[in-house]
Amino acid sequence: MSGEFIAFLLLALVAIAGGVLMINLTKVVHMVLALVFSFISIAGIYVLLSAEFVAAVQILIYSGAITIIMLFGIMLTRHNDTSEPVSSIGKRILVIGGISAFAITMYFGIYDLDLQNQAKDLHIDNTKQIGIELYTKYIIPFELTSVVLLVALVGAVILAKRDEKKEANEE
Repeated sequence: MSGEFIAFLLLALVAIAGGVLMINLTKVVHMVLALVFSFISIAGIYVLLSAEFVAAVQILIYSGAITIIMLFGIMLTRHNDTSEPVSSIGKRILVIGGISAFAITMYFGIYDLDLQNQAKDLHIDNTKQIGIELYTKYIIPFELTSVVLLVALVGAVILAKRDEKKEANEE
């Protein structure tokens, strides 16, 4: 086995473990830390794929900014710390069936994938290639993403203000 394969296995295991921990942990801060481990290991996988720009963006945007926004959103909104009722067996079967269907679909989608016909020089100047593609062909979706993020930020502030008004009225 090559070193690259071992690195991929370790990074994949950390990503999966972080996702599983995020779902199963009860404290929000611990959940966010598990999510950060997943994001950073995914960035490591991007480095193995010679996508250094995407790895840097993964660390800067997801591990940094999105995680901080999630923590601020949780801190700004008021939520009750009551435990959720135990889900029924039917709901669990439905979730397991959905996950299985997704896994089977992904397997058959990747099984016949032909990667031999791809361009060999994608790793050369990939930051420049991404910049050219992003700011020529995909400028409208790029700007719409910034508008969606702005709307989410304004929505979080409105929710926080609404909770403050409810607290003031209750006292």
